[in-house]
Amino acid sequence: MGNWKMNHTIEEAIDFCEKVKEEGLVRTGKSRGVLLGVAPSFLSLQQVKRHSHGLIVAAQDCHYEDHGAYTSSVSIPMLEEVGVNWSIIGHSERRTYDNETSFVCNRKIKALVEHNFHVVYCVGETLKEYEAGLTKDIVKEQILTGLMNVTKDTISKVVIAYEPVWSIGTGKNASVEIAEDICRYIRSLIEGMFGKVAAGKILILYGGSVKPNNIREYISQEDVDGALVGGASLKSDSFKELLVNCL
Repeated sequence: MGNWKMNHTIEEAIDFCEKVKEEGLVRTGKSRGVLLGVAPSFLSLQQVKRHSHGLIVAAQDCHYEDHGAYTSSVSIPMLEEVGVNWSIIGHSERRTYDNETSFVCNRKIKALVEHNFHVVYCVGETLKEYEAGLTKDIVKEQILTGLMNVTKDTISKVVIAYEPVWSIGTGKNASVEIAEDICRYIRSLIEGMFGKVAAGKILILYGGSVKPNNIREYISQEDVDGALVGGASLKSDSFKELLVNCL
């Protein structure tokens, strides 16, 4: 899943989609069991969905209310109207710049799964928390609070993305050992909340300075099922490299 953040005009987003189509990337991915998706800006969502050619298209956020006096927010029914049924929730930049808490994430996740959406729920610790040895405490709070009162019937709609905040956009990578350890820990938390079957089926992604030259190392780990990618997902050629190095 490529998270485009505040990048790409509508024209640039359409051009990306057409290049992905020309390269046959979605077809190649599906033939090898790899799902590909992107999360454009709200302005580009409708056009990316129209030109997606099989790509999963996700919003970068949404509001938990269907309508109301929430200036600048976008509701789930608005996303449904343009054919989108995926959303990222709780990205560290939302938590940092918009003071989004795990409790607010929980309200969004519950609203999304009730609307039959798929959710990519982001968790991860800051550099200060990492250096203090608090990684698992932080991740545990984010998982337990963020998925509170989500049911066993709807947890299948949730994908977890572990993104250590100190590695996002910094060029610093969590080692594959750290990524596997925390993703395995997340799976154990899911098992405690929802049971062994749900824990075995849930997809857990790693994110944080993922690039074509390191993605294979991460996804080769037993508990890392895929990647949430930032900058390396913005160009179709590097997006293609990401896929090729997954196969």
